[in-house]
Amino acid sequence: MINPSSILICLLMIVLSPLLPGIINKTKAFFGGRQGPPVLQLYFDIAKLLRKSSVYSETTTAVTRIAPFVILFSALSAALLVPVAFRSAGISFTGDIILLAYLLGIGRFFMVLAALDTGSAFEGMGAAREVLYSALAEPALFCGLLVLINETSQTSLSAIYEKLTAECWWQNPMTFLLIAVSWMIVLLVENARIPIDDPNTHLELTMIHEVMILDYSSKDLALIEFAGAVKLAVFSSLLVGLVFSGNELGLPLQLLAFAAAMTLVAIIVGVVESTIARFRLLHVPKFIVGSGALAIIALILKLSGN
Repeated sequence: MINPSSILICLLMIVLSPLLPGIINKTKAFFGGRQGPPVLQLYFDIAKLLRKSSVYSETTTAVTRIAPFVILFSALSAALLVPVAFRSAGISFTGDIILLAYLLGIGRFFMVLAALDTGSAFEGMGAAREVLYSALAEPALFCGLLVLINETSQTSLSAIYEKLTAECWWQNPMTFLLIAVSWMIVLLVENARIPIDDPNTHLELTMIHEVMILDYSSKDLALIEFAGAVKLAVFSSLLVGLVFSGNELGLPLQLLAFAAAMTLVAIIVGVVESTIARFRLLHVPKFIVGSGALAIIALILKLSGN
């Protein structure tokens, strides 16, 4: 089902998604006693990159040139499947949960493929880590969704979130808390944030996401950066819809409440990155597996409660 009004709200979220990294950076600057870059910095960076010309290595193929567009398209398509502002998603249908996961997977696949296409050993290491970490995080996402499907008896993401109310939290507080913590970890993993990865690092031996896009510049890098902001907004909106309920509010209040909740998620990410150091690479898989364990425990609690 296509919802025109929800599509407009989704487009608004997409346009405003670069604000989330800006809020995160402002929060980190506050904890560091600095002024930090402006909240609109990512807009400035994207505009600057769009004015530059692309440069490609002679070893790369068409994969490197196509990948940024596929990555952006997959993120934009995923955003249309996610309920925004406590309303139905722009496009919803039975089983759209699976399509959401695989759209994000397609973007990740092409990013890894482009990293391998350069023939760089460093980018190959980053690609290997990206594949491993995403594979470990996927069970947490799906186990959490299984709990929500069991709770609401719905298989469409919009229908699931429409039936998630404060009463669900009161009836199963521990179950939903475990899912919320698990999905917060998934958000950090999928968006290459501390303590999984450091988006500002320049140490190639420890980089994951950034090392995979070392060969990109200009317009291609702008597309990837924008896609990353949209992806962060997608996972943040999933978390907001799980934790907060605003179905009974009017549209203006829904928009304000959703904007406040998304800002809160960005602030929480900034606080996490300011108070926790990046994990050693050997400990990162254990941390990610922990998110899956939390989701599995939540699923067991839900099924045993039934």
